[in-house]
This record gives sequence, structure tokens and C-alpha cells, in this order.
Amino acid sequence: MSGKTVAQSKIVMARTMQPTDANGYGNVHGGVIMRFVDEAAGSAAIRHTSGRCVTASIDYMSFEQPVYIGDLVTIEAFLTYVGKTSIEVQCTVTAENLITGEPRHISTCYMVFVHIDEHGKPISAPDLVLETEADKANYENALKRRELRAQLRQHR
Repeated sequence: MSGKTVAQSKIVMARTMQPTDANGYGNVHGGVIMRFVDEAAGSAAIRHTSGRCVTASIDYMSFEQPVYIGDLVTIEAFLTYVGKTSIEVQCTVTAENLITGEPRHISTCYMVFVHIDEHGKPISAPDLVLETEADKANYENALKRRELRAQLRQHR
């Protein structure tokens, strides 16, 4: 099983927020953004493995600014870590007012997926090939998050 680079698995998805995505005040529901993030991150994980991947966890996610009906929301998703069966994906969420062109950072979060076979059993994922200094720094930070997740699981 050969590895893939961060760039080979990167996904960028965008869509305009519609009235059905929002509450009565025109603010887009956080759950709509979270679902979109899950779709983009899952696509990056699947692109990397060329197989089935399921969501295992999402780290803390906050919304730094509101998203409104009519905003173009863009999710950039790329791998930061691959273990034996698990895959961490960083997602950056931006919203752009299409009239003014003003972009706003909405959120950055990390999701973990598990590569599975057709029976739902975890299987090995291809290696992540780190090409750039940024890739290597992201990987080192992912190792720290992985350790923190393990510590949190012990305290449940």
C-alpha cells in the first residue's frame, strides 16, 4: 500500500447558504455548517484511502462569526495525520459575502475518521507523505492532539 501526499487528498468544497439553512433571523444553523464540514473532511479521508471511512470524532468547534443566508461557505479539508487505521483531517471554514467580496474566518476544527472494510472493521490506511515544512508541523501538532484525545478518553 503506497502513501499519498497531503496535496493529493485535499478537498475544497463551497456552497451558497440558502433560507432553509438558517433560522428566522437569517443566521445559518451551526449544525448545517457542521454537516458540511463532515462531508468535506470525509471526502478528503476517502480520497486518501480510496475506500470507506467513517467519522470517529470531531474536536472542539466554535463559530467565531455568524454565517448568513447568501454567504458562500467554503471548507478546505486536508489530512494532518494518518495512523494505522485513523486519519485526522483539518477543516478551515470561511464565509464570503458575495456582494462585497469580504471573506470571514468562521472556524478551524479537526476530525478523526477510521478506514473500514466492507464489513465495518477497521483496516490499515495508506501512509501520509509529508512534503513541506507545513505538512511536518501539522503532523507534529496532530500527534499532540492525538495524545490529548487519548487522555480525555481515560477520564470519561
